[in-house]
Amino acid sequence: MKSKFRTTEISNPAFESNNLRFITVKTSNLKGRGDICVFVPPGHNLKNIPIVTLLHGVYGSAWIWAHKAGVHLSALKMMEEGLIKPMVLAMPSDGLWGDGSAYLPHNTKNFESWIVDDVNQAVIENIDCVSEKSDLFISGLSMGGYGALRLGAKFPSTYKAFSGHSSITNKNQMHLFVEENEGNYNQENKIDEDVFELLFQNKEKLPNFRFDCGKDDLLIEYNRELHLNLIAENIPHIYQEFEGKHEWSYWEAHIKDTLLFFNKFT
Repeated sequence: MKSKFRTTEISNPAFESNNLRFITVKTSNLKGRGDICVFVPPGHNLKNIPIVTLLHGVYGSAWIWAHKAGVHLSALKMMEEGLIKPMVLAMPSDGLWGDGSAYLPHNTKNFESWIVDDVNQAVIENIDCVSEKSDLFISGLSMGGYGALRLGAKFPSTYKAFSGHSSITNKNQMHLFVEENEGNYNQENKIDEDVFELLFQNKEKLPNFRFDCGKDDLLIEYNRELHLNLIAENIPHIYQEFEGKHEWSYWEAHIKDTLLFFNKFT
């Protein structure tokens, strides 16, 4: 099979640890290279297992879910305990634009297509236990929650389920985190900037989705508003609030809720 990418580099198994692998591909969507950290569960004869894409927040990169939340260790423990079936975790960079790309197309680069098209293809091309038959899921935190909810809503036939933690819900909240002018993120179609509007637009086709937020999070009111708007329009979803702030200890704990949720649909 001919690769979609002009160049691909993948880590040497002899030097990998904790079942983490690193892939770098060159893609026209980024007009350069993008990185993906991949958790590949141990085991023989694993085939066509799900791919879960985890999107990071502002300031982060491909390494951050693993090395600030230990998500790969949590996932492995849950697999060993029989709580979830084997799944690959794909943890890409957001394209490394400014403080955060918001996973939107802008400034001549398509950070949206990088996630929806390139990341899954790069994993399928390079990881033996997945294939075009693998179910796809997506989740993220903060800016990554915005990306996951937005992309799950915009591409309802691509993902089997999606999830967001402490999520930005509209492009107009990016200023809370980044120094770049918010106008950089403007979309021609304003619906593309708002999670609720995309969910409403595709409400007849949506897969299962959930989102949660800490009660002391700076984004809690935006998440509550999204929840109430979804109730008003009778759009099925799961929304939960937990104790916590906009911090890694919260995401380390509650990414497990997402993995358990996704496992129901595998």
